[in-house]
Amino acid sequence: MNSWLLSFEEIDKTQITIVGGKGANLGELSRIEGIQVPEGFCLTTEAYRRIVENNAEFISLVEELSVLKAEDRGKVSEISGKIRNLIEGIIIPQDIDEEIMVYLKRLGEKNAYAVRSSATAEDLPLASFAGQQDTYLNIIGKDAILRHVSKCWASLFTDRAVIYRLQNHFDHRKVYLSVVIQKMVFPQASGVMFTADPVTANRRITSIDASFGLGEALVSGLVNADIYKIKEGVIIDKKISSKKLAIYGLEQGGTEKREIDIGRQNTPTLTEGQILQLEQMGRKIEKHFGRPQDIEWCINEDKIYIVQSRPITTLYPVPEVNNDKNHVFFSFGHRQMMTEAMSPLSITFFQVLFKLMTDSPMYEAGGRIYVDVSNEMRSPFMRKSFVKGLSAIDVLMQKAFYNVIKREDFMKHLAKSKKPMVGGKVIARWLFKTIECYRKNDPAIVEGFMARNRAALMDLEQQAQTISGKELFDFIDKSMVQLKDIIFDTYGVVFAGAYATNWLNKHMEKWLGEKNAADTLAQSVANNVTSEMGLELLDVSDVVRKYPDVMSYLENPSDESLFEDLANLEGGSEVSEAIRAYLKKYGMRCSAEIDISRIRWNEKPTILAPLILGNIKVYPPNEHIAKFEQGLKEAKQKEQDIIDRLQQLPGGSWKVKRTKKAISVLRNYAGYREFNKYVLVWYEWIVKQVLMKEAEALVRRGRLEETEDIYYLRYEELKQVIETNEIDYQMIKNRKEDYKIYKKLTPPRVITSDGEVISGEYDTSNIPEGALAGVPVSAGIIEGRARVILRIEDAQIEEGDILVTIFTDPSWTPVFVSIKGLVTEVGGMMTHGAVVAREYGLPAVVSVENATTLIKDGQKIRVNGSEGYVEILSEKEC
Repeated sequence: MNSWLLSFEEIDKTQITIVGGKGANLGELSRIEGIQVPEGFCLTTEAYRRIVENNAEFISLVEELSVLKAEDRGKVSEISGKIRNLIEGIIIPQDIDEEIMVYLKRLGEKNAYAVRSSATAEDLPLASFAGQQDTYLNIIGKDAILRHVSKCWASLFTDRAVIYRLQNHFDHRKVYLSVVIQKMVFPQASGVMFTADPVTANRRITSIDASFGLGEALVSGLVNADIYKIKEGVIIDKKISSKKLAIYGLEQGGTEKREIDIGRQNTPTLTEGQILQLEQMGRKIEKHFGRPQDIEWCINEDKIYIVQSRPITTLYPVPEVNNDKNHVFFSFGHRQMMTEAMSPLSITFFQVLFKLMTDSPMYEAGGRIYVDVSNEMRSPFMRKSFVKGLSAIDVLMQKAFYNVIKREDFMKHLAKSKKPMVGGKVIARWLFKTIECYRKNDPAIVEGFMARNRAALMDLEQQAQTISGKELFDFIDKSMVQLKDIIFDTYGVVFAGAYATNWLNKHMEKWLGEKNAADTLAQSVANNVTSEMGLELLDVSDVVRKYPDVMSYLENPSDESLFEDLANLEGGSEVSEAIRAYLKKYGMRCSAEIDISRIRWNEKPTILAPLILGNIKVYPPNEHIAKFEQGLKEAKQKEQDIIDRLQQLPGGSWKVKRTKKAISVLRNYAGYREFNKYVLVWYEWIVKQVLMKEAEALVRRGRLEETEDIYYLRYEELKQVIETNEIDYQMIKNRKEDYKIYKKLTPPRVITSDGEVISGEYDTSNIPEGALAGVPVSAGIIEGRARVILRIEDAQIEEGDILVTIFTDPSWTPVFVSIKGLVTEVGGMMTHGAVVAREYGLPAVVSVENATTLIKDGQKIRVNGSEGYVEILSEKEC
């Protein structure tokens, strides 16, 4: 006979498909020594399947539901209601009915029970689904229990549960429901316990919410709970709330709200002993499950019962270190303007490269790279320099580190490394080179670097064509050293240009009261490979605009046959030649380009199609020259205006002399800053090509199913696979699933080894009420239509549009030639968007938190790039 039920003692974590997440967790809890779990059993998912799988009406309604989107609230509600009514009307088969009765007799027919839903997509490690299905308390008698079993099954299709599944891409047809039937405990007190602080995410702090009576009063928000914070056996904080109501069970079944006596309303729910006992139990449960837990508990006659435990799914993973010291990490992605998840190969390849360039280790967390700066933060000298320098990269990150510094106890126990991130000799060398380059102020230095470095990369490309197998990694190791030398040798130029920028901004504000003077002075500087990339796409657009058939084709081009299709169109050969020439110079670029696994323009040239068509729509022919000359004209006018005003000041001659020198250094050197990133991305493209050749060979030998699977191997693992021809394919499948989860996470700028997310805040007292605060990085004020664009492929820009996005890297530069302003969620004064915006003369505000959700596509906004804020001028699309 098929058994439809399992007792908690028969259940473990492997049976989630049979008893759902909640049921599996209760089974595991029952196995932990010293943890009391009220007795109970689970009606398995097989019972649910039996009542619905052959029901034609149910199957039809679920099919209708599956094609809807989360936004279709009305239709979702209508169909979900029909499904619930259908399920509740189905009579539970006799054999299931009888088996439930057997278990009830064993536990006590007259006892009260809690009847809870347990879905197979519930209480999972990375998706809790908490509260999406229904729970019923104090249910007495077989008939009432069977009725509430049906209600639980039906609750799989409440509006909130359906919408949650739609939002999280769970298939309704693949989610099944078990029902937990558990003896009721009528508690004096109950609540929830988090083994990581739900506010700060600190893994060392346990947070307990507690109130009188059943926990439903707390969960439903009827009462303000007492809140206790405990750290390593010490109560560090208590908040005793006024508790006016509680929920209690009734003898005949069901529950009722009762007022609490005035004398007890402000009494602590728990004693200190109970608080500490709960913390110990929480840590034991956390250890068993291997991750922080959200635990439901209750107390009856001074005995603590655990009635549920689920993973806390909102926590960002912590970088793993191998000691108990305090560590503090920053997000490398925020510094690189790339906050998206990276593949294991991309992360580990970059770790190897970064380790070669600096002694500070990179850590992996949540599919992102984090850098440990504990050593820098320990030293007062290094701390000051490091945190001050963050203002040019990400002001909110800088403010977060200032908040770290305020935590004296945390700072006292920071880990110490034997080596700093960058050694003193290297810093001294850079300083010497910076002074030397500033003094010489010779554009030939930049031109020489660019010529030599291009030649070096072209030579590496030639070498790579003949490399394969075990030789591959020798080639990569040697070429990495060469890349380090290329980049390090040019830092003198980069820092000299940055110094000139900072000097001009500081002194022009001091002497003339003018903020960000360098913004205009930096327009149309020489040798900026990134801004040239945007302008040169205008030249490609000028070729395309001559041929209407080509323009029409590019509205919907084929990824597989772009150039073959163009060859059959009038002007197609000329257009192909122009695109190929552009790709030869810039085809290694793409969005999120530090991730070696990302698709490059060389691999998918059609990414450029909407940008080309946008240029044609917005600008007349020959705009490349016009835009460059206009920027140059404005820069010269600004220089002359500054010189004229300085000459009127006391000490004017001296000030003019120093300012002219700084402007000259700025214009000679500032453009080169973008070239090092260009070199790095070019190098990654060279490496990617040789790695993909190996991936193709592994596919031919049957070791990989598809070439992209290589991205889910770590760099050292890939070496081993190529040497041994052996591969763990289940590991690849698991990492693909992890990657899907990581893509949904929002990485914090700063996180500690305790898992605490440290944030920074803006001072909003000097900006208009309701405005969105950010960092001013390119002066000017502009109003226009917001275009909220998350992928460069979706860039449909019209004249006067303002780009609103999460981040920009150099691949976004072609979009910049068509926009009138810029707003990003990530960035600082010296990051890509800021540098290019200044060169193109675009007002820009960066590091605007949640800009892409707070600003709606099509709204009219005003960007104040001088003061650093964005105003939403219309609630509707303009």
